[in-house]
Amino acid sequence: MPLFIAVVLVFGLVKKVPLFDAFCEGAREGIKTLLSIAPTLVGLIVAVDMLKASSATDMLCSFISPAAEQLGFPKEIVPMILLRPISGGGSTALLTNVYKECGPDSFAGLCASVLAGSTETTFYAIAVYYGSVGIKRIRHTLFAALSADFTAAVMAVLTVRMLLS
Repeated sequence: MPLFIAVVLVFGLVKKVPLFDAFCEGAREGIKTLLSIAPTLVGLIVAVDMLKASSATDMLCSFISPAAEQLGFPKEIVPMILLRPISGGGSTALLTNVYKECGPDSFAGLCASVLAGSTETTFYAIAVYYGSVGIKRIRHTLFAALSADFTAAVMAVLTVRMLLS
């Protein structure tokens, strides 16, 4: 990192860019962006905390788990499939829990690992990126992103099953 900063500084000096002024302008724009997306992020964090506190995710998982097991999904990754689009930190905690319960080399552990690497925190990404530029209509993006998350979950299980057999 220090080498990268040194290269940027040298490049700026060679091109005769007013480095401090450029830095201050970038910081000013960053703060404006932060202020524009802060309400969306606060709303998302409150919604995630409400879901956790109300045990809604537990009820949904207990409802979905039997069908998921019939389709070949390990029941241990169902909560992660549901939480990953909403919360990266929460899904990482669930990933760690799968490792502790089943082991990282188990079928569930491997599926959870692939799932963690191939899905996105959809709602966070939409809130940050669309919120920063003021886009309000997210219907099509949300459908496409959640479809991609579902496809990634199915492909994670299929890929691990194929590689283990």
